[in-house]
Amino acid sequence: MSKKKLKYSEAIAEIEEVLEQMENEELDVDDLSEKVKRVSELIRLCREKLTKTEDEVVKVLNEIED
Repeated sequence: MSKKKLKYSEAIAEIEEVLEQMENEELDVDDLSEKVKRVSELIRLCREKLTKTEDEVVKVLNEIED
C-alpha cells in the first residue's frame, strides 16, 4: 500500500492542527509521543520540499541570466 504524497500546505495544516491540540491540552499523554514523531516527520518533509523548490527556482533564474 503506497502512501499518498502530502502537499506542503497539507503538511503545514497537519502540523498546525497538532500544535493547536497541544496548546488546548486536547492531546492525551499516551498520544503525545506519537504526535511529536509525526510532526517531526512533517517538518522534515516540509524542509525537503522547500530545499527542492529553492534549488529549482535558482536553476530557472540562472537559466534566465544566461
